Amino acid sequence: MRNLATISQELLDLALTPSQLDSFRVYADELMIWNQRTNLTAIVEREAVAVRHFVDSLSCLLALRLPLAGARVIDVGTGAGFPGLPLKIVCPGMDLTLVEATGKKVDFLHHVVEVLGIEGVTVINERAETLGRMAEHREAYDWALARAVAGMSTLAEYLLPLCRVGGACLAQKGEAAHQEVAEAHHAIHVLGGRLRGFTQVELPTVAETRYLVTIDKVAATPPRYPRRPGIPTKRPL
Repeated sequence: MRNLATISQELLDLALTPSQLDSFRVYADELMIWNQRTNLTAIVEREAVAVRHFVDSLSCLLALRLPLAGARVIDVGTGAGFPGLPLKIVCPGMDLTLVEATGKKVDFLHHVVEVLGIEGVTVINERAETLGRMAEHREAYDWALARAVAGMSTLAEYLLPLCRVGGACLAQKGEAAHQEVAEAHHAIHVLGGRLRGFTQVELPTVAETRYLVTIDKVAATPPRYPRRPGIPTKRPL
């Protein structure tokens, strides 16, 4: 995928190896095959997949603390694997958990992980609110990631309970990022987070400016959070 290689080098200073490019090519093939019978994505043209899914996911590297070898990373509401799987392809040493509530998408995730032969990936069919109250996942991750999942107040309640104190959360947001974060100030504070900052991302062929919002986990999340499934969406903090 020459375009992917070029954009990754120019935008991220990331030189993808032939093996990594082969993995992305297979990933794109499987995504388009499965999308014919399961609604995984509205983006179906190969070049658009490369930019809007793969490069967009890899842009998280602009904000993530490197290296990620040995880091426990959880991707909440991952859908067809974004941003987690592209990051795993280029940072194979991370321990990745993909969380998705929709069964058909989970089936695809299991399939593509097997086809790509990727080790160190756990796929969980569950709601983030439920996972955040489970002892083996609560405050267990170095990084909690999400892309286009929910408003920032709601997303903070999904991510921060999963992140260890000293770790961080990263949310991929659009042009309303600053407003969303301002409105979520109370929620972030209550849940044990502190805003680190914004990283601006300009993707080629994409008009909208993207932002990586990074939130440090500075205190333990109170035991009452996250609330039961559906409540963070209906009644954001």
